[in-house]
Amino acid sequence: MKIAVVGGCGHVGLPLAVSLAAAGATVTAFDIDSNAVKMVNKGLPPFFEKNLEDTLLGVLGKSFSASVNPESILDNDILIVIVGTPLDVHLNPDPNAVIEALKEILPQIRDGQLLILRSTVFPGVTRRVELLINESGKKVRISFCPERIVEGEAMSELKLLPQIIGARDEATFMESKAVFDLLGVTSIRTTPEEAELAKLFTNTWRYIKFAAANQFWMIATEANIDYEKVRSAIRHDYPRANDLPGAGFAAGPCLFKDTMQLAAFTSNNFPLGNAAMLVNEGQPNFIVDRLKHRYSLEEMSIGILGMAFKGESDDARSSLAYKLKRLLQFSSKAVLCSDPFVQDSTLLPLEEVLETADLLIIGAPHRVYAELNSVKPVIDIWNILGKGSVL
Repeated sequence: MKIAVVGGCGHVGLPLAVSLAAAGATVTAFDIDSNAVKMVNKGLPPFFEKNLEDTLLGVLGKSFSASVNPESILDNDILIVIVGTPLDVHLNPDPNAVIEALKEILPQIRDGQLLILRSTVFPGVTRRVELLINESGKKVRISFCPERIVEGEAMSELKLLPQIIGARDEATFMESKAVFDLLGVTSIRTTPEEAELAKLFTNTWRYIKFAAANQFWMIATEANIDYEKVRSAIRHDYPRANDLPGAGFAAGPCLFKDTMQLAAFTSNNFPLGNAAMLVNEGQPNFIVDRLKHRYSLEEMSIGILGMAFKGESDDARSSLAYKLKRLLQFSSKAVLCSDPFVQDSTLLPLEEVLETADLLIIGAPHRVYAELNSVKPVIDIWNILGKGSVL
């Protein structure tokens, strides 16, 4: 099985590409990011993903390679397209992102190929791709197979999670299924439109759950009650509350974006999603407002520990820790930031932040902070220290 992964050196594409190569396929990762391609061809993933580097080194130069040359996708039976679909500055999705990417490689698409769309897309994009391919006169089978992995656990979850396959006909489903059979997962057949909504519903559901937890945390905090103690009492031997999350920044490149995509799809008739966005995106403002009532921030240097959007990650895309930083820069004397994983020239060593800052805020729950022992005030909404999340 010969596979080309378009966007194959990114957070979603590279784990899939090397996993398929390790499972027996011959895989080419095509990407327009020349720096990422160079790193990958040296055996160095451009980002952190558990167990990715070892798998990459095991297949590199054997069943896997990366290229910036679009001609590299020609000699493949299967194309898996994974391109970024970000929101614009007005929080509107761009339903043309995948279409425009496909137009760029359309000359390299040939009759008889299977085209698997894997990017998170605005509902209806698969249909537009079908129209694009039909208008080109090429005979290509098309399916939509969304990824549902958690960043950081991709290499394991790719081999565990069922794969939703949105296909118009049985033949396209079976050919798409054969790809994911390599990973040993079960496949679920839907229509492309059902698969598109399934992906958006999945991420939006998580985002709303986190918003509920964060709203509960704000309510408890305003009442000077520790949300973690309340949550612990609720969940104790009570299975219907097992999925009640702790508080924390709900951000990153997927959950917020997909919730906004769903809102746009409903012509902004999605008050539940909009409310979740206001809660989660408003949490840094809530923290700063609480701190203003407790401390003379204008006289203090504030340290933020962890700038990634989640723990044990080097991904700072859409991280609310940076929003918190901007708010504090306006309200405090100085803001000092540190992170053991994120690549950012403005970040400082942890020791320097611990020594200089007057107050510490855990921005991302990296495990290294679990042993933090400081006489200075520590704001720990994640409760990584196990001392509660009172602010």
